[in-house]
Amino acid sequence: GGDHTITYPILQALAAKHGPVGLVHVDAHTDTGDTALGQKIYHGSPFRRCVEEGLLDCGRVVQIGIRGSSYDPDPHKYCREQGFRVVPAEECWMKSLEPLMREVRAQMGERPMYISFDIDGLDPAYAPGTGTPEIAGLTPAQALEIIRGCKGLNIVGCDLVEVAPMYDVSGNTALLGANLLFEMLCVLPGVKTL
Repeated sequence: GGDHTITYPILQALAAKHGPVGLVHVDAHTDTGDTALGQKIYHGSPFRRCVEEGLLDCGRVVQIGIRGSSYDPDPHKYCREQGFRVVPAEECWMKSLEPLMREVRAQMGERPMYISFDIDGLDPAYAPGTGTPEIAGLTPAQALEIIRGCKGLNIVGCDLVEVAPMYDVSGNTALLGANLLFEMLCVLPGVKTL
């Protein structure tokens, strides 16, 4: 729940316990902006603040589903400079993400990592109830491949953010969000599934 700003204090707490953590971040946006309306903390800046505070193991950050318009000719430059792996939505179109997740699993290794899932990573055809929808996103099946592909990793926390039910009278966005959260709970270490 909430906007993506909530991930920032969660990662502060987790890094205090575990040190810098890896991150699987599903989103339409990198959320590495600097300021908006003069404010440094807002839903488009949590991961820049996390980098500045040393909360992330930057070589183990993967951002999946990134797309949308930008005011910058090289919108992913900051992320690449930090060592993040940025996987644009175009690289995901019309294919299984299981091969990608094999690579991500190897990259994460056995050290602590976190899953942060912005519902706008999915195409608004499936999840219109969000504040910043972007066309040509991931499918629900791809979302499941990403989450299930994290099973066995040292997951120390997870979130699902940016669901805005008032923007979706069908209720499908909330339904999808609840199911994705359930899937995240199922891949936590020690959880037994059939």
